[in-house]
Amino acid sequence: MAREIKSAFDKTLIKTALLNSFKKLDPRALWRNPVMLTVEAGSVITTINFLINLITGRGDPAWFTGMVSLWLWLTVLFATFAESLAEGRGKARAESMQKTRTEIMAKKLKKPEPGAEFETVPSIRLRKDDYVLVEANDLIPSDGEVVAGAALVNEAAVTGESAPVVRESGGDRNAVTGGTLVIDGSIVIRITANPGETFLDRMIAMVEGAKRRKTPNEIALEVLLVTLTVVFLLVVLNLSPLSIYSMKAAGQGHPVTLTVLVALFVCLAPTTIAALLPAIGIAGMERLFHRNVIALSGRAIEAAGDVNVLLLDKTGTITLGNREAAAFIPAGNHDVTELAEAALMASLTDETPEGRSIVVLAKRKYDLRVKDLPEHAAAVHFSSETRMSGLDVDGHSYRKGAADTVMRHVRETGGTIPSDIEGSVTKVAKTGATPLVVTRDDEIMGVVSLKDVLKGGIQERFQKLRSMGIKTMMITGDNPLTAAVIAAEAQVDDFLAQAKPEDKLKLIREHQEQGYMVAMTGDGTNDAPALAQADVAVAMHTGTQPAREAANIIDLDSNPTKLLDIVETGKQILMTRGTLTTFSIANDVAKYFAIIPAALSSIYPQLEVLNVMRLSSPFTAILSAVIFL
Repeated sequence: MAREIKSAFDKTLIKTALLNSFKKLDPRALWRNPVMLTVEAGSVITTINFLINLITGRGDPAWFTGMVSLWLWLTVLFATFAESLAEGRGKARAESMQKTRTEIMAKKLKKPEPGAEFETVPSIRLRKDDYVLVEANDLIPSDGEVVAGAALVNEAAVTGESAPVVRESGGDRNAVTGGTLVIDGSIVIRITANPGETFLDRMIAMVEGAKRRKTPNEIALEVLLVTLTVVFLLVVLNLSPLSIYSMKAAGQGHPVTLTVLVALFVCLAPTTIAALLPAIGIAGMERLFHRNVIALSGRAIEAAGDVNVLLLDKTGTITLGNREAAAFIPAGNHDVTELAEAALMASLTDETPEGRSIVVLAKRKYDLRVKDLPEHAAAVHFSSETRMSGLDVDGHSYRKGAADTVMRHVRETGGTIPSDIEGSVTKVAKTGATPLVVTRDDEIMGVVSLKDVLKGGIQERFQKLRSMGIKTMMITGDNPLTAAVIAAEAQVDDFLAQAKPEDKLKLIREHQEQGYMVAMTGDGTNDAPALAQADVAVAMHTGTQPAREAANIIDLDSNPTKLLDIVETGKQILMTRGTLTTFSIANDVAKYFAIIPAALSSIYPQLEVLNVMRLSSPFTAILSAVIFL
């Protein structure tokens, strides 16, 4: 895939970040970073002092106060620029992947019956008890119930499950969800939700209600920064009266000036950590980008370093998303080669992933192939009414489809049902796979087993995550039997079956209340609330728009095992931040012993012995410490 996403140092991004860095000088925007807020306050004080010195000629030299002011403003601007660049980079990369939102147009019926006249209106104008016509390749405009007809509906945009489902009037399969796609058939829908009350609206509300918490490392660092800032502020405030008393007691020199006090405070406060944290985040984002992963914030990467529970959606995350033919199980007196040949013929014109996988399996295992479609062959496409597909050729009729539908078809055509076919269907279903029954004319040839296929190398990655102390848990809307089979094959530690969006959200909150740091990967709209709540939320690039918007990390390769790379990068970032914190504290202590002797040398000339760098004046000593900040 071509990378059209902007580089971190793109001219447009830098220009935008530079403009935003000045906007972030607003104290209302800077209050979230108390260290830099105090540095900005110091910058204002020294700037005013510089102007007074420039006009009156009194106090410290104007060049000294001016240079101190300049370097303090540059320090604040560097911090706001790094933060703006990180934010702008994340937004630019997210926007490059987002599809243009379009309003779904609906065919609003004047009468609730097929064939009635309709008008095309935006879905936002639909109200409860309106009736709409939805045909093949149309998006269902809103939540509703099928009152006439039947259709095959792809609900992957909402559920993340790729297998299409039949929705028809009557019974318990008549509910449809807005935003899903009708693949085949034509249905009349009665709208059951007003705007703002649909399934997607509920998902948005749950996403907005889910809040990511701060990580333990974030909280600890904030406490450290605030504590050091308060301690050194008290130290500096007490230095002024101390210098006045010392001057009177010694009978010489002059008290510490306001500019020197501000310079001392800025050098002592953990300014280095506060200013460089956004830059560390940018470094982490760049590392992940080289692995084809987009992090929308540096904090998300840092949180990944502390993750100890990983929740994964099944379809599209652990599995490929499309079921593939895994085995041919013959029935009656037929052998497996006869079944494979019949299944191949029934799938020649089937362009679905399942149909193509049957052709591939017949070719790979039994060397069966058909180079060209025979003349006079008539394709029978899948429909929501017949629930079968196949091919009529050379006087033979080949069909494949759901077990109950195919067996009913065979009985209606005068055929017989093999005694072992129901056992084979049940056996396939118990393994978590989907059984497709294949016929030739009025004879049942056997069963094709369609199963979810795991993404390559996923077991090894899960084992490595386990060795790092990370518990893996699969969550899916499948039944417990299917979920258990996939969980065992993927070698995850635990699973949750038949999970609704609120169940996923509840599960994450329960783990968080127990003190765990939770990462979540998913690709469906129903994963969005859980992604918004998780400490680290990784969305598959092939997933739905709501899932990508709720996440703070997006995997362009849609490979759930990428979390291992994300965790490793997060741990590296945490180590870098720890090293920086240690260096910053040691640096502050060193500057303390550089500024204090320079500030008090006029009162106590004996302190000149501490001027190990042999700077010519106290002003150059203090300015050097500020520049080295």
